[in-house]
Amino acid sequence: MTEKKLNLKRSIQPLATRDYRLLFAAVGIEVFGTGVWTIVMVFQVIALNDSPLALSAVATGMSLGLFAFSIFGGVVADRFSKRCIIITVQGCTAGMMSTVAVLSLTGTIDLWHVAIASFAMGAGSAFFYPAYSSYLPQVLPPEQLLAANGLEGALRPTLGQGLGPALGGIVVGMFFPAIGAVIVAVSYTVAFIITLFLSHREGLTNSAAPEGRTSLWGDLRAGVSYVVGTRWLLWTLIFGSSLALIIQGPIEVLLPFLTRARFDDAEATFGFLLAAYGIGGAAGSLAVSSLRLPRRYLTFMIACWGGGTVPLVAIGIADDLIVMLAALFIVGAATGAGVVIWGTLLQRLVPLDMIGRVASLDFFVSIAFMPVSIAIAGPLSLLLPVPVIFVVAGMIPPLLALIALTAGRMRQAETEHPLDAP
Repeated sequence: MTEKKLNLKRSIQPLATRDYRLLFAAVGIEVFGTGVWTIVMVFQVIALNDSPLALSAVATGMSLGLFAFSIFGGVVADRFSKRCIIITVQGCTAGMMSTVAVLSLTGTIDLWHVAIASFAMGAGSAFFYPAYSSYLPQVLPPEQLLAANGLEGALRPTLGQGLGPALGGIVVGMFFPAIGAVIVAVSYTVAFIITLFLSHREGLTNSAAPEGRTSLWGDLRAGVSYVVGTRWLLWTLIFGSSLALIIQGPIEVLLPFLTRARFDDAEATFGFLLAAYGIGGAAGSLAVSSLRLPRRYLTFMIACWGGGTVPLVAIGIADDLIVMLAALFIVGAATGAGVVIWGTLLQRLVPLDMIGRVASLDFFVSIAFMPVSIAIAGPLSLLLPVPVIFVVAGMIPPLLALIALTAGRMRQAETEHPLDAP
């Protein structure tokens, strides 16, 4: 019982810090608003132009904004005040969403307004999260970063994939998209107001900045050189991007068809399966945050990502719903646990003045491979049966994990950089 209390205390310890409480609240409200927006955007587009093509074009806007500015956002985060970037992004997004809400309420909204709003939200995320990742080590001591990343890892699926879309669907169903847009605008406005109370920490930022910076391009090249020259970092990015390429498409594109072929109520079943995946991610994040950082932290992280895909084999060969739910829960939990470790290592092993660029490079690589995986999943299903694709997707990552562990010299890096040793 005592150990459980200690684990719980460790997992919520970051909340004792004022600035982290503010950040946590702002991010939570923002994630909730984004979850509501995913529903509002869909039905606002349908109300304006009932066409799958229109919806696809507008939905792509958020990914385009994220993709276009993901690298640049990291460079900006390493050059300027993280606090100012966080406040500016939240303020601009609140202003954009408030404009959309007014246009929708007055009936003057057009399709291009929704498209610009989605693009702006994606661009804002590209600037916000590198700045957030860089600001967090200035707010918390190193030993609390794991717990903080775990709390955030649990927050996203709970609010962004669960409560936000659920409430958005209820509101839009009962009223109309404009009311949902108002909720989004209010959410971002509240998050913006909260960030105004963050403490000024410019001294840490300035002291960490290297001398001789000349240009944004020079900063970007320095960031890429650092990643390429750091073996554990480079091979983790290679492995992580390969993982996104292998599993994202089957889960997002092929799972609905597999569900439809096996179950009568395919829509509800698919929703339950996605919920199991999201709940698993939250559970894995919280579980890791309540523990100490493992001594073999890189090995543990790669093992979570590589071994965590094995249950996808069960998705391919089992037609029992309970087995499929359990399999996706485990995949989500292992993925969430690995992501928490990864975010913590970026904040603890990467130099403070380089965190933004490394985080944005990670962001860029991840989002670059996700649409590729989604794009090739459909054509691949014409060549191979869908169950076979899931079996292959579950078996390849463990092999790639072994390659990453060896090529990245993970054990050597763990020995040279011990963290939280007893």
